[in-house]
Amino acid sequence: MTVESTAAARKPRRASKRTSAAKKPQSSEPQLVQLLTPEGERVEHPDYSIDLSADELRGLYRDMVLTRRFDAEATALQRQGELGLWASLLGQEAAQIGSGRALRDDDYVFPTYREHGVAWCRGVDPTNLLGMFRGVNHGGWDPTTNNFHLYTIVIGSQTLHATGYAMGVAKDGADSAVIAYFGDGASSQGDVAESFTFSAVYNAPVVFFCQNNQWAISEPTERQTRVPLYQRAQGYGFPGVRVDGNDVLACLAVTRSALERARRGEGPTLVEAFTYRMGAHTTSDDPTKYRADDERAAWEAKDPILRLRTYLESSGHADEAFFTALDEESETLGKRVREVVRAMPDPEPLSLFEHGYADGSSLVDEERAQFAAYQASFADSAEEGK
Repeated sequence: MTVESTAAARKPRRASKRTSAAKKPQSSEPQLVQLLTPEGERVEHPDYSIDLSADELRGLYRDMVLTRRFDAEATALQRQGELGLWASLLGQEAAQIGSGRALRDDDYVFPTYREHGVAWCRGVDPTNLLGMFRGVNHGGWDPTTNNFHLYTIVIGSQTLHATGYAMGVAKDGADSAVIAYFGDGASSQGDVAESFTFSAVYNAPVVFFCQNNQWAISEPTERQTRVPLYQRAQGYGFPGVRVDGNDVLACLAVTRSALERARRGEGPTLVEAFTYRMGAHTTSDDPTKYRADDERAAWEAKDPILRLRTYLESSGHADEAFFTALDEESETLGKRVREVVRAMPDPEPLSLFEHGYADGSSLVDEERAQFAAYQASFADSAEEGK
């Protein structure tokens, strides 16, 4: 199923706004790992500690700001008709940058279609992410160059790919790890359950990173599970942990720990990053049809970028010159994204049939010939009309 067909399948028959009172407040979850409060105050956790330099902290902030700027530009380009669709990560920057910066170069990433921040951490040029959404390619990067797989549109299937890859890593005797990203909605898919089973039984070095952004399109989390998502790991025989997904420091520390555990041969871990999708599921979605405004307002106060900025300023790790320079860099990035997208050439129509099979296919050859003849018929008609 595609993103849009899945959306249709999950839409409730009669959408209604849900009040924020239906959800447990974050403070009622004592198991939440947090190192930076929503007010920007640094706190400690008994199981997860992290010691970062001022340069590293500024680097995390820069990552989140530039990722959000790129995401905003992509959303604007879709509204202007330059992209067919876009899945925004607005509000999930800390979960993606924190986990992305925990990876080693030899680790391998299996993303969904929303991991723009992780792609940034892996060194993928952000403009390469847009070709698929513009309809000019199937993904604009070589997965082996950055150990970052192509975006996966089918909901949840990448967790199986990650598990199989991780099983291969273990058999090869490598000490690298694999991470699979998915959302709370995907956690209801059978593919995810199967990947949990296989990874546990075969002790695969994989981290399942679930970005619980509270909404599977229009379905709230409580319509999908009776327990916190991270607790599902217990039934499969491996640990799960819930982390404040708007806390970039906690996401970095928890993911780093889970990856190290995988490298030691101790098997999979489920990380639930408890965050919030500030915008629409995709640009074809209207969250005002099913989500209350006060819920979003409550989560805006927990903004991951704002809380790190507050900490940087209060601790003296960044000055106004740093923020001013970053604003200028952000605008430069936005301009480059606009220019590159609008200059993307349309693909040759017959290239549609390339790269389907490594050794070719007689059926594909036949279909290519039929499509070529169909296209040629338009040229013939135009010639006859002269």
